[in-house]
Amino acid sequence: MNYIVFDLEWNQAADLKTRRENSLLFEIIEIGAVKLNEKNELIGHFHELIKPQVFHAMNQVTGELIHLKMEQLENCRSFPEVADDFLAWCGSDYIFCTWGNLDLTELQKNMDYYNMTPVSEKTIWFYDVQKLFSIAYEDRTIRRTLQYAVEYLDIEKNVAFHRAYADAYYTAEVIKRITDKSIFDNFSFDTYRVPRNKSEEIKIQFADYFKYISRKFPDKLAAMADRDVINTKCYLCGARTKRKIPWFTTNGKHYYTIVVCMKHGPIKGKIRLRRAEDTMIYVVKTMKRANPEMEADIQNKKNQVRNNRKERRRGKHS
Repeated sequence: MNYIVFDLEWNQAADLKTRRENSLLFEIIEIGAVKLNEKNELIGHFHELIKPQVFHAMNQVTGELIHLKMEQLENCRSFPEVADDFLAWCGSDYIFCTWGNLDLTELQKNMDYYNMTPVSEKTIWFYDVQKLFSIAYEDRTIRRTLQYAVEYLDIEKNVAFHRAYADAYYTAEVIKRITDKSIFDNFSFDTYRVPRNKSEEIKIQFADYFKYISRKFPDKLAAMADRDVINTKCYLCGARTKRKIPWFTTNGKHYYTIVVCMKHGPIKGKIRLRRAEDTMIYVVKTMKRANPEMEADIQNKKNQVRNNRKERRRGKHS
């Protein structure tokens, strides 16, 4: 299997009126990629600018960041032509790698805008190299810029950042320096396409946590009534757990719980309700063993919710 390390540059509306008139928020104007084999050897590269069809003026911030002018794009090919060639270049046995989690979603949005055949009808697994860098070299949580990672790893900076091919190249160089292969067990999921049914739902156990990505539900009430969504069995042994802090929400979108497994101790559960492209709801749930600090944090959140309710009641009766 090959690694397709790619980066996109995109333009957006230069004014509010143009933005309101178009369903596409970001129009891709450049694709850059390198192909690595399983030995992390560079075996191919791809780079092409794209002629805009949606936004015909360069957003000022975008132009200053990527140092591109519209005149440079006038004689380029269209997005469908370039995207078709890019996907053909990718081959048949590969996994996408990007810095951060935006590029794969925007690629699919642009393809849908032009009614192209989807990359996949299912949720796509990929490597978020920004996350892998954090797991390999930092605290697993903090997210650094690509330039920070390049400087941290003492990678030679021979081309400017913020152009598609350059950023793809630098991202590939970061991959090459992650020598602990177990780091690559931490793949990510692009949920532009949500699981279509129960059989496609994602339930996967990583080294230190469990992740569940649901199918779509018509609304929040339907999602939170589903057994798999609110299930709190121990993800390590499958045993029933005892509720210490029942599910509660801080803002209507994030839900938390603390449960206890007789064998594995306290477990923290977190549910994030997300809106799909068609405005339906899907769920991303994580479960992980909880240390005392995590328990205290969840209890503090619970107490804050309770105190806020009391304040609202007092306000109604004052």
